[in-house]
Amino acid sequence: MQSNAFEGKVALITGSSRGIGSAIARKLALSGADVALNFRKAGGSSQAQGEKLLKEITEMGRRSFLIQADISQKESVKKLFDEINEKFGQLDLLILNAAKAPFKPIEKLLERELRQLVETNYLGNIFCIQQALPLLKKNGGKVVFISSLGSRFYNPSYPLGNMKAAMESVVRDCAESLGEENISVNAVCGGIVKTDSFKVLRLYWEEISLMPDELFVEPDEIADAVMFLCGEASRGIRGQTIVVDRGFSNRLYRPAEKKK
Repeated sequence: MQSNAFEGKVALITGSSRGIGSAIARKLALSGADVALNFRKAGGSSQAQGEKLLKEITEMGRRSFLIQADISQKESVKKLFDEINEKFGQLDLLILNAAKAPFKPIEKLLERELRQLVETNYLGNIFCIQQALPLLKKNGGKVVFISSLGSRFYNPSYPLGNMKAAMESVVRDCAESLGEENISVNAVCGGIVKTDSFKVLRLYWEEISLMPDELFVEPDEIADAVMFLCGEASRGIRGQTIVVDRGFSNRLYRPAEKKK
């Protein structure tokens, strides 16, 4: 992609201090976009990583700032977008990446965990879309939601997959309802990525350690798909979820690796 493909554009990536979110933020900045970075909890490792990424992006010559906001709280989301409007006066690309959920079977979730699951991963994303609309309408913006294979396949102790599935439906619906405003809405469904959550996932899914290395997805590969959906080349794609999993979900049967 051209180094200036997103020159003059402003992007917000929720949950962008680390992992997939930081990879997306970095690639957008390298392609010319100004970037609003977001993390949830003040004073933790996410803030420290966000500050490091902020320094990296500003050294590229891009405008960028770091905002603490918990998207599960409607008032916090409002403040997030008020600050973006104040600092940039525009928003062209909204990347819905933030997620939070326990690794636990659904039947064992406590009420507070169920509420957190819905409030962060469903309501929070909708709050963001609602608050972003006045800015996105100005120039015909793009919304990209980051999903995962848990939206369509069973993963042990992974209730987040239910919310990802729900949001993929929201993507379809919003693509239709916002299409008249020239706002495109799509999603990227990522395969198995070795982010921080992977360290926890393998405690519940022991067989995952047997997966061949070539089936693991890099954060940059997710980011590349996001870049495509944010660009002009994707103008004919609306309400779709693109799967980026190196073909992992193509087949149930995979022969055991031959011993060397």
